[in-house]
Amino acid sequence: MSRKFFGLAVLVAGVFFISLAQAKELPDFTGLVEKQGPAVVNISTTQIIRHAQDFPNVPKNDPFYEFFRRFAPQMPREQESQSLGSGFIISADGYIMTNAHVVDSANKITVRLTDKREFSAKVIGSDKRTDVALLKIEATGLPKITVGDPNNLKVGEWVVAIGSPFGFDSSVTAGIVSAKGRSLPQDNFVPFIQTDVAINPGNSGGPLFNMNGEVVGINSQIYTRSGGSMGLSFAIPIDVATQVTDQLRTSGKVTRGLIGVMIQELTRELAESFGLSKPNGALISNVEKNGPADKAGIEASDVILKFDGKSVDSSGDLPRIVAATKPGSKVVVDLWRKGEIRHITVEVAEMQEDAKLARSAQKLADDVAEMISRLGIAVIELTREQLQELQIKGGLLVEEVKGSAARAAGLQQGDVLLAIGNTPIHSLNQFNEILKQVPKGRNVALLVRRGNAASYVAIRLDEK
Repeated sequence: MSRKFFGLAVLVAGVFFISLAQAKELPDFTGLVEKQGPAVVNISTTQIIRHAQDFPNVPKNDPFYEFFRRFAPQMPREQESQSLGSGFIISADGYIMTNAHVVDSANKITVRLTDKREFSAKVIGSDKRTDVALLKIEATGLPKITVGDPNNLKVGEWVVAIGSPFGFDSSVTAGIVSAKGRSLPQDNFVPFIQTDVAINPGNSGGPLFNMNGEVVGINSQIYTRSGGSMGLSFAIPIDVATQVTDQLRTSGKVTRGLIGVMIQELTRELAESFGLSKPNGALISNVEKNGPADKAGIEASDVILKFDGKSVDSSGDLPRIVAATKPGSKVVVDLWRKGEIRHITVEVAEMQEDAKLARSAQKLADDVAEMISRLGIAVIELTREQLQELQIKGGLLVEEVKGSAARAAGLQQGDVLLAIGNTPIHSLNQFNEILKQVPKGRNVALLVRRGNAASYVAIRLDEK
């Protein structure tokens, strides 16, 4: 055997064994799909849209109304709108979990199984805050999914979605867990699982499986600029969804806890200004008058570190923890105030449908999030009439933003400074005296009110 032929044989064998080793590392989803696929269903909905009148721009008392009614083409008073989604069977007697937005405002809901059987479904309950709904069909002996623990998921782990994207039943896509505990705008109560699994319209409400064939989430949202998958998909953790459906099954509604605070994210600069070594916790920017937190003695500028023994690592953790607490419960809150940890007991109230747990001041915080190196603003004291109109006891009105750093921070003419750190501002002299005591180069936290929202902004004083 020539050396050239021998070398070629070794190269071919090496490529073969490398390919074989790589093939062994790739996951095989066939068993999972065969076993769990029958528990995934297609959901189609019909909504009746009613039009108030034939000619919305022509009032009935107009002389031309009768002419248009007789001779012009008329829009039908009722129209049907149809949409598609997915779901999965959680019990053999016909309970099905899906997204609330899949069945929202539906007049008719049809569930189709993989064996082509169709059933009319009724909504047992729906929760828009978590986007979870519970349906029921009249059937028995149905295949059902196995619930897993999303807390055991690891970033980088393989996951599988089954659903009906664009109406294509039982479509299977796979990917990995991209991140855990994602907070999305307007979704304070869900720590989303982010994946790169291909999710498209029609996948909503379908299950996300781990490699053990257990459901760990409900595919709910995608980030897209085109309307289709861009590799950013978000699933509701199944433990969060199960807590919701358990309440929907027993009472038809979801009860949540509330303490009546406005919160914002604690930045590193704000943490330094309050004397904290790291930016962990939820910063209280406002406390609802006569609410549970107010009655317990919680104040604006407090930083909540733990709630009922559960760590609050970021502001997004607090709404979820409080919401999951049973109303009427008395819990201990660990918070940071004026350089020390304090323990305060608060009685949790019940959130009403039109209330919010922790109305985030993040929009204002975003407006003034850029940190600056010096305080370049001109302020004046508020008049008695202005104080009464704003319903506040004290504060300073920003009359002019002089420094480029202050403008970069987002401070604007008309903003009202309510506090510096955790000290309420009552006068211009007091404000100046407090600033004199702050060492150069240190961050100070200003509580800024704009409109009806208040939020803290950190400003570093000039070191020169």
